[in-house]
Amino acid sequence: MRRRTTAGIALVVAGGALVAWAGSAYARGWLAQDYARREWEQRVARAEVERGRRLAGGSTPAETVEGAPVARLVIPRIALDDIVLEGVTPAALNGGPGHLPGSALPGHEGNAVISAHRDRHFKRLGELAVGDTISTQTLTDSVSWRVVSRRVVSRESPAIRKESGQVLTLTTCWPIGYLGGAPDRLILRAVPVASRLAAVAAANAKHVPTAPDASGSPR
Repeated sequence: MRRRTTAGIALVVAGGALVAWAGSAYARGWLAQDYARREWEQRVARAEVERGRRLAGGSTPAETVEGAPVARLVIPRIALDDIVLEGVTPAALNGGPGHLPGSALPGHEGNAVISAHRDRHFKRLGELAVGDTISTQTLTDSVSWRVVSRRVVSRESPAIRKESGQVLTLTTCWPIGYLGGAPDRLILRAVPVASRLAAVAAANAKHVPTAPDASGSPR
């Protein structure tokens, strides 16, 4: 009986320690995101000053470092409004969605890739569907995006590719509620709303019948 009691106490203590560790990790993530938001607001203000200096022939902005805030990501459908940090290290992803180093920044030419944990900042990403809108803000661009594709791929499959034009890719592990290491990844691809409208207009123009030339027809 005494052994059972001791084992029970040990399990309770271990469970409590695990809960405390998880809680502290979430708390550190919340504090990191709060700090990132304040740092982002300061960077936006400094960017305005730098822009004025460049117009006057002054200095250029410093390169982005690991963990620095690089963008603001807003997804109304899932009530997400987070600051994106540079990098996809555990520390960066604990503080917010992470921008994949080497990929384009949102609004620049190429594929801008942003990842986040499925149990943290992207826990509702699975609710997004084709047609939903996303907004990004960097120090130089503000872009409205529309989701144009959604796919699930194996964790081992190549999921990120080079893109022409401006593309935003959001990715997280899948399924969202899977216990342990998830076997797949959810990939959402979005393009700027303006380019999406232009593409639709161009496609429609191809199917509009051309009116016959009436110059030679009888009156």
